[in-house]
Amino acid sequence: MDELINRNGAASDYGASSIKVLEGLEAVRKRPGMYIGDTTTRGLHHLVYEVVDNSVDESMAGFCNRIDVTIHTDESITVQDNGRGIPTDPHPYNGRPTCEVVLTILHAGGKFGAGAYKVSGGLHGVGVSVVNALSEWLEVTIARDGVERTQRFERGVPVSDLSEGVRADWRGTRIHYLPDKDIFEDVRHSLDTLKSRFMELAFLNPGLHIFVTDERARAAGLPEGQRPFPSGSGETTEYHFEGGISAFVQYIDRDKTPLFSAPVVLSGEKDGVAVDVGLQYNDGYQEHLYTYANLIHTIEGGTHLVGLRTALTRAVNEAARSGKVLREKEENLSGDDLKEGLTCVISVKLGEPQFEGQTKTKLGNSEVRGAVDSLVYEGLMAAFEERPELVRPIVDKAVKARRAREAAKKARELVRKGAMTGMNLPGKLADCSSKTPENTELYIVEGDSAGGSAKQGRDRTFQAILPLRGKILNVEKARLDKMLSNREIQTIITALGCGIGDEFDAAKLRYHKIIIMTDADVDGAHISTLLLTFFYRHMPELLTQGYLYLAQPPLYRVQKGKQVHYCYTDRELRQQVDSAPDPAKVGVQRYKGLGEMNPEQLWETTMDPANRILKKVELDDDLLADEYFDILMGDKVEPRRDFITANAHEVKNLDV
Repeated sequence: MDELINRNGAASDYGASSIKVLEGLEAVRKRPGMYIGDTTTRGLHHLVYEVVDNSVDESMAGFCNRIDVTIHTDESITVQDNGRGIPTDPHPYNGRPTCEVVLTILHAGGKFGAGAYKVSGGLHGVGVSVVNALSEWLEVTIARDGVERTQRFERGVPVSDLSEGVRADWRGTRIHYLPDKDIFEDVRHSLDTLKSRFMELAFLNPGLHIFVTDERARAAGLPEGQRPFPSGSGETTEYHFEGGISAFVQYIDRDKTPLFSAPVVLSGEKDGVAVDVGLQYNDGYQEHLYTYANLIHTIEGGTHLVGLRTALTRAVNEAARSGKVLREKEENLSGDDLKEGLTCVISVKLGEPQFEGQTKTKLGNSEVRGAVDSLVYEGLMAAFEERPELVRPIVDKAVKARRAREAAKKARELVRKGAMTGMNLPGKLADCSSKTPENTELYIVEGDSAGGSAKQGRDRTFQAILPLRGKILNVEKARLDKMLSNREIQTIITALGCGIGDEFDAAKLRYHKIIIMTDADVDGAHISTLLLTFFYRHMPELLTQGYLYLAQPPLYRVQKGKQVHYCYTDRELRQQVDSAPDPAKVGVQRYKGLGEMNPEQLWETTMDPANRILKKVELDDDLLADEYFDILMGDKVEPRRDFITANAHEVKNLDV
């Protein structure tokens, strides 16, 4: 075999001996949640990520610069790269082709031991074997040394041997699979969810090109303006960003006003940890900070985040003192002062990452903290010396944030005292008799009318009702002091009892189901979005730990003789009317709001655990959620108009 040289000039010894085998595939189909988290759409998309991440590992190793992803009309997925191709020679473990071992043995791959990869990603490190086990079928095609070979599997079991080789004019691996409908609740892929992950990967790997094709758009015959790709790009779009992490920061800040022209970019390596950081400040009030370890989005942070915050605080204070931007009598700026308006991306790469936390996406390696702290501090001090104009806008922004924080201190103390002690619960809260949080739920209801019906219709033993008067504050446009002085916000924080921000304590949460229940109209949707914005920005744990839900009240009450049916969609309404012997005698009532339902109807349709429909609010993609809240609740009108125009065709029920 000809020696293969990567683009960094290093020789590649990637053969059967590079692949280490740890254990078999048993139990994956029996307990899929142990390997991909769950069998909802989140788990479905994890399959795509596992396959793509293998190709990205080839890119990080220097042997791949293109990945093609195709969503087919039957919801099968094809991922093809131009890497080295999975080895096909017999494996010493069992004499079978190495590609078959990789696809049928759990934890078999080049990422274990001193294998073919120095650094690798992957969500769980379980690789394509789990994808194979959870697919109706999977076909792998490998092109190495000018020869192409194929093998097919069904539900993880080989149904053909590796084919004889035919000449190939390409190099790499192509995996085509169909997720198993017996495993997944829904096998429809979300292009937005996939797009967000591919954008991250392209930003963090500036030499990589990712092409995504959605054949469903072409098959559906959607007009070009309604296809899920930019106008003129057909059904394929490319993700490639030469600017790397700097371009990533500028993308996040694209609808904001930056405080200085170009982001600060820092790169270095220390103690075996490679660190890349890009940061910028804008005139907004929210912090947008994204941390990655071996390309895995560590949404719970970890040691790299701790090192970053320590270095940023130390460097800004030293530069502010030496440049006399902070007066002698002024206190040093704190890490909290420096959060407001910060947009930052940090990516670290290391050989043996250790993950922990609620979602196993918190980096735990202790050595990373010191490496990041040292590299970022030294890099920032050099940047401040080279660009002294950076220091004043950062400090001025932080000083204003500190003043606002101090102004909010009294309000925070009052809210925290009530919330943490459980005393002085808001008068409008109709609490439940049970004091066991695991068994209780809080309905946050729009208006006194709906609140009155909910209070009368509820089960008082475990259901609490909190009516809100009008629309709450848009926290996307408000500093902490203004937010904490808002009466409705204070009421919510006090009722929940768990604190907000850095003081959030899930152990003190008074209800383990928090249910937003608003009218099924435009105003209701707006109130719901305002509440979601507040929870996402200041209590994100409610989303990440699965405490937050949306109630789905019916849109129609349909009476056919003595029978009453409730319809939640226009389609259900049509089915009920069409199925009646005499449609003309069907009585249809359109609910304009929750207040139009009497307590018994509200209980039966929206609050009774045996009948109600609840939608769990989950944080699948922090970048995508951040983008949506910025667009929908931010200051800029243009991006909001563009978003509504692009997504208007997906609206199913709109009451104007």
